[in-house]
Amino acid sequence: MYEYQFVRIDLRGIIENKPVQDYHEAVHEQALQGWRLLQIFAPNTQGFGTANYFELVFEREARAK
Repeated sequence: MYEYQFVRIDLRGIIENKPVQDYHEAVHEQALQGWRLLQIFAPNTQGFGTANYFELVFEREARAK
């Protein structure tokens, strides 16, 4: 069984749409906690058809409770 964690990376700017947070850092931070990057996607779009944010999906084997 696996568990999942979601990390949102907001984007700013109309034309450039740069990430507010360094997503590389987010991936490294999660990896240190045993999470593996599974997928990155942009679920919402704004007026120009560009994303408002990225969603990073991480998984790891579920730990015994």
